[in-house]
Amino acid sequence: MSNWSHRHILDLATFSIEDYTNVLELAKRFKAVSTSGTRKLPALQGRLITTLFFEPSTRTRSSFELAAKRLSADVQSFSPNNSSLSKGETPIDTALTYVAMGADVLIVRHSSTNVPGELAHYLEEAGHNTSILNGGDGLHSHPSQGLLDLFTLANFFSPNEPIPSAVKDKTIVIVGDILHSRVARSNLWALTACGANVVLCGPPTLLPEEFKDFVKAPPPGQKLDPIKKRGQVTIMRSLKDAFQEADAVMTLRLQIERMHQNLITDLYQYHCEFGINHESLKWCKKDVPVLHPGPVNRGIEMSNAILEDDSICLVSEQVNNGIPVRMALLYLLAAKEN
Repeated sequence: MSNWSHRHILDLATFSIEDYTNVLELAKRFKAVSTSGTRKLPALQGRLITTLFFEPSTRTRSSFELAAKRLSADVQSFSPNNSSLSKGETPIDTALTYVAMGADVLIVRHSSTNVPGELAHYLEEAGHNTSILNGGDGLHSHPSQGLLDLFTLANFFSPNEPIPSAVKDKTIVIVGDILHSRVARSNLWALTACGANVVLCGPPTLLPEEFKDFVKAPPPGQKLDPIKKRGQVTIMRSLKDAFQEADAVMTLRLQIERMHQNLITDLYQYHCEFGINHESLKWCKKDVPVLHPGPVNRGIEMSNAILEDDSICLVSEQVNNGIPVRMALLYLLAAKEN
């Protein structure tokens, strides 16, 4: 698409409505093609896509690699356990190795914030044309997850036309460990950009009050917000109160591995207060879909019964939609006409 201006995809704070429209439109097309029986397209034939995952992943890595293969790209996979990192090699030198092999796009996932951004800056300064696509960095951003969640919700509310305005004026409740969630941060940028109102719900230890102002100012280094008017962000501490006007519910994994203090002392009590089950969903005034970016801690963030209830649980649909959304992102970065 000639109006695509991003060389890298590092976060969603820089996305305009036109950007969201482009991604959702392409994802719709790619999803339609795959369901028609066509498994591969020649769109990225001759391009090289490399997954640099310094942090473990199942869904994101597999989804990106499958998306690249369905566009006929060549795919390289980096495994930190079998790499020269153990010999002292830095992420920059690792990236430069794959750039030297001809990588057109590096999909970078790292446990530290802004590693993809630093790599993008370094490659630009060095005169390389390789694009960086953030596959998740620290507590900062997970843009492809935010976009596939947006596509899943848009497709739910408007199956025939999953466009950004499909979520306008909808109330999306995000429950749980907001503090440690890069997914929540990406969803805040994406959903409010498209006119949705977001209700955050969780205990104070996992949901500080300052999150209500999260989208009110561009991130450091970004002068302007490309969105003229965003949806509202509010915080509620009671699941019952949060669910009153809900149009959709997303719950997040408790990221115990990132908690360096005893932020949660009783998992059973957490589930009683913030876990999603059929009983708690009765507080909603209507039937609502339930999402989770995965992996799910069964019986903590949501009950087994909800996870296995295909009538309301969209977790499998999120995984399925990850492929066409990531196909769209790779196409926008690496297609020859760009």
